[in-house]
Amino acid sequence: MLFRLFLIFTLVPILELALLIEVGRYIGTWPTLLIVMGTGMVGAWLARTQGFSVLRRVRSQLNQGQVPAEGLIDGVLILIGGILLITPGVLSDAIGIALMIPAVRTAIKFWLRRRLEHWIASGSLRIRIR
Repeated sequence: MLFRLFLIFTLVPILELALLIEVGRYIGTWPTLLIVMGTGMVGAWLARTQGFSVLRRVRSQLNQGQVPAEGLIDGVLILIGGILLITPGVLSDAIGIALMIPAVRTAIKFWLRRRLEHWIASGSLRIRIR
């Protein structure tokens, strides 16, 4: 686990920097900076609008006495997408924009559900309640 974290926190920023340099070579420094700033602003706006939409859905489900599990997962994915969009970088922007698309979030939720079921069935996941 520590090695994975090391890879994430070292290789991903290096990859982001390399991509920004390459994009800057092709389109120039200022257009690259404008794209990074623009995706940050658009990302903040998208995260806000998508987040409020999910929040309304969660409130509605709570008012009806339902557990808003899907809405909470959507909210976490939108939060992650917003953070990625505000973070400068080409790769993080692409992933952040993808997380703002409801169909992509649905596919991720389906994958997460299947993964969780697999962990439970194999005994890899254990939940302790104290």
